[in-house]
Amino acid sequence: MAAESNKVVCIEDEPGVIELIRLILERRGLEVTGAEGGTEGLKIVKALKPALVLLDLMMPGMDGWEVYRRMKADEDMKNIPVIIVTAKAEGIDEVLAKHIAKVDDYIKKPFSLQELVQSIERVLNRSLD
Repeated sequence: MAAESNKVVCIEDEPGVIELIRLILERRGLEVTGAEGGTEGLKIVKALKPALVLLDLMMPGMDGWEVYRRMKADEDMKNIPVIIVTAKAEGIDEVLAKHIAKVDDYIKKPFSLQELVQSIERVLNRSLD
């Protein structure tokens, strides 16, 4: 089943960050669904099959790495691009994310509006190819 090309799911434990991302992306014609935590996020991703997932790593309960692992192990979700958006800013985390886990991009908080939008456009354009 094809992903919805304008749908983005933001899995993040801070409601304020979800709202900020929603404001930024809805101005660009994207429909953002927020999920406060990994368990809820996985259910939403499986149901919506969005074009993109923005995923925080450090969340209580199910963390972002577990969400990512489960997505990639699931036939319905494994091809959905994932951008990590996290305050976990150690250089090794970014290297592991991009080169070992093969996430589509890695953005450190606090992020700039331009950085977020450019990353999303790059990943969405790549997934259309």
